[in-house]
Amino acid sequence: MLLAVATGASVANLYYAQPLLHQIAGSLRTSPSTAALLVTASQIGYAAGLVLLVPLGDLWDRRRLVARMLLGCAAAMALGAAAPSLWVLAAAVGLAGITSTVAQVLVPFASVLASEEQRGRVVGQVMSGLLSGILVARTFSGVVAQVAGWRAVFAFGAVAMVALALALWHAMPQVGASERGSYPRLLASVGRLVREEPLLRVRMVFGGLGMASFTILWTTLALLLSGPPFRLGAAAIGLFALAGVAGALAAQAAGRAADQGRASGATGLFLAAVALGWVLLAIGAGSVVVLVAGIAVLDLGIQGQHILNQTVIFARRPEARSRLTTAYMTGNFLCGAIASALAAFVWDGGGWGAVCLLGGGCSVVALVVWAAGRARLLPDVPPGELAPGSDHA
Repeated sequence: MLLAVATGASVANLYYAQPLLHQIAGSLRTSPSTAALLVTASQIGYAAGLVLLVPLGDLWDRRRLVARMLLGCAAAMALGAAAPSLWVLAAAVGLAGITSTVAQVLVPFASVLASEEQRGRVVGQVMSGLLSGILVARTFSGVVAQVAGWRAVFAFGAVAMVALALALWHAMPQVGASERGSYPRLLASVGRLVREEPLLRVRMVFGGLGMASFTILWTTLALLLSGPPFRLGAAAIGLFALAGVAGALAAQAAGRAADQGRASGATGLFLAAVALGWVLLAIGAGSVVVLVAGIAVLDLGIQGQHILNQTVIFARRPEARSRLTTAYMTGNFLCGAIASALAAFVWDGGGWGAVCLLGGGCSVVALVVWAAGRARLLPDVPPGELAPGSDHA
């Protein structure tokens, strides 16, 4: 439970700003589309943290690493609360993104503590906490900003990170490092894993395209809802994140499917849900009800395939789970950073319809990759049978 809360609270720092872009733009005297670059800064920062910090989970004592990352995140959020300009805020958000990757140290740590038969369920439970944190982040930030301004949201994030650092320092068990050697050699081994593991590469494609869809939606949704015909405030916009509760439910279902050896078929269903979500979002530009339905279906699909991806790759190389996480999540957040910049550009050029076309295109590409590679790279077998050297691998 503590790991689930910690992953949710730490990753929430990435999403506090998303429903507040219009308010931040007014406060710092810039345009909403320029303020949307805060999303890009957080994604780039997160990708950098995945490359530079998360692999240390295989090399260092995780308890010490987690405490330091959380305290660094607290300092970045405090800087954001006091930022005098958009560019200082962007720097703070980027630094918070780097250190918020502590969530990706904790998820593989949970899989280390779990038995092989329950790994999917345990990862799903911790990821449910992470996904719930993402949902609560947007709703919480919208409500708090409506009452006390957007700076109060960042101040809260700083305090929460300090509290978690203290709690995890006292609660986390010590687990010996799974890798020995130098830091440069550790980083180089991430690229070697990507080269050697075709299953990892195809799951990286799914994860990256899923993150692109996720980022495209949440980068532009606040811009849609704050303008005509909706004209909603920050608190109301934040409440739309609750439509994504289906994603937290999908985490549990996806974990069970992986444990039962049905990861490939379930992946196809979740990818199809992403495509259906974009269809609903495209036709619901003037309807709150249809937009909510589209968000729910889209989030269910994105989070379900994400859990399946992680569960399968964790079983592939148990001794390298932090580095597998680095490879997989770096691809995710690089795609997310590119997608957020493209989404802002597409919004300016073609509005909501163009945004849905961009997101829908990502989901179609993922489905094509799944259909093309299912027989050879995506067998429906229990994760334990995907160990190195197996016929399926």
